[in-house]
Formats: sequence, structure tokens, C-alpha cells
Amino acid sequence: MKLIIISGRSGSGKSSVLNTLEDEGFYCVDNLPVSLLSQLPGTLKSHSQEPPKMAVSIDIRNLPGALNTFPELIKTLKNQGIDCQVLYLDTDSEKLVSRYSSTRRKHPLSNDQTSLREAIEQEQSLLKPVLVSADLKIDTTPLSVHQIRDLIKQTFCTDSKNAMTVLFQSFGFKNGIPSDADYIFDVRCLPNPFWDETLREFNGLDEPVGNFLKDDPMVIEMVDDIATFVDKWLPRFESAQRSYMTIAIGCTGGQHRSVYICKTLGEHFTGRLERIQVRHRELHK
Repeated sequence: MKLIIISGRSGSGKSSVLNTLEDEGFYCVDNLPVSLLSQLPGTLKSHSQEPPKMAVSIDIRNLPGALNTFPELIKTLKNQGIDCQVLYLDTDSEKLVSRYSSTRRKHPLSNDQTSLREAIEQEQSLLKPVLVSADLKIDTTPLSVHQIRDLIKQTFCTDSKNAMTVLFQSFGFKNGIPSDADYIFDVRCLPNPFWDETLREFNGLDEPVGNFLKDDPMVIEMVDDIATFVDKWLPRFESAQRSYMTIAIGCTGGQHRSVYICKTLGEHFTGRLERIQVRHRELHK
């Protein structure tokens, strides 16, 4: 039995995720009241599909105080043997303000006394009981709808069973640290191709940048050290029933060094780990 619970702030992409899972054969329910979570085991057992797969969306549109019971309900579901995973989506507050302003949609918490910006910040506070229970957090700020769909398919719709999904994500420190990272490695100490005018127009996926970095002793040592860390500690997290791990690699702009390191780590672990993903935050923009 598989149950995916999707939550997060309004406008962060929950509907896109739910639609994607529905297309992949999940029985989906939008805006499920938290109080009905305890009834899902019976629903799953009576479902005709083998094995049953269900995805539900839970958001701020619940009775006052209902979300406070969420952590205990999730614990109960897992104790009953349900393969229950909580996905929490979030987006930068300024991006949410822009989205609501451009679409002219009304935020569920906004009213004559509460502005849009106040409603967005209030929602973040009210959803904290869900956030602390999340197995996976995704910052959708830099992602398009199509990128969100692809990421969800890679994460939840593969054939690998009981394997941890490991994501190597490159980013630029000048644009902020990824909020969904479990580990962050800073590679700004490595030689920077940006200062070579012949390489500036390329990125870490391109051969000229790869040739610049691949034989540098510091780059080789950095890759080896990160790979050794992952090799040593990943089995410990898997034994603790962790399903997802996001390892973020950052350089100044997220174009060259971090991209190359993530690409190299992804290639290193492909075939050694069952579920590997590589994402380049700044290249997606």
C-alpha cells in the first residue's frame, strides 16, 4: 500500500503534483480534511488496484486547529504498515505574491482585514505541523510546471522498491541556499572557469569547462571527498528509513563548478545507487 500526502503553501504547485500522480495511476483526492486521514487504511485495503496507490492533498483549508493533529496521525498510519510519504512544497514568498497578483486569484486566508502578503506568511506558520512531518521538501521557486511534473515522475513513479532517492543539486550562493537541501557543500574554493573569458559563455555541462576542471587536483580531491562522505553515511540514513536525500553543491553563480561537480557525482553513483537524480537550479531559470 502506498500513500503520498502532498501539502505546502497555496500556489506552490500542489495541483500540478496531484495531476501528475493521477496520470501515473494514483487514486487522487484534493483538499482532504485532516480528520479523514485515519480512515484511509480501510479505503486503501478495499481498493481494487494491486498494490493500491493513493495520493491526497492537504492544505490550509481545514478546520481551525486540525493541522495540529497531523504529526500524530502520520505516525499512526505508518505504525499500521502504510507506506506513507509526506511531500511538502514551498515557494519563495515574493514569488507567491507575484503569482497571486498576476492571476488575480484569492488566497484562502486573505480577506478585508488580511492582506495577500500577510495571508502568505500566516499560512506558512499554520502549516508548520505538516512541514515537520515531511519526508521530502521541494522548493518549486525555480521550477516550471513541466519540470515539477518530471521531478515527481522520477521520484515517485519508478520501479525501484525501498530504495532511497538521492538528488545532487547545483546552485549559486548569490541566489540563496536551497531550502530543501539536507547537505550543502561549498565548492567556491575551486578554480573558477568564469575568469577565463573563453569559458565564461559555457556551463559545467559543456566539454570546455569539463576539460578545465577535470584534471585539477583540488577538483579531483573535492569530488572524492564528497563521494566518500555519501558512501559512508547514506547506508546509515537508509537504515533509519529515510526515503530521500538532497545533496546541494554550491559555487558563486551556479553555472560552472557546482554544475560540473554535480554532474560528476551523478555519473559516479549511477549504477551504484538505484535512484539518482541530478538537477541544476540556476540552469533551469
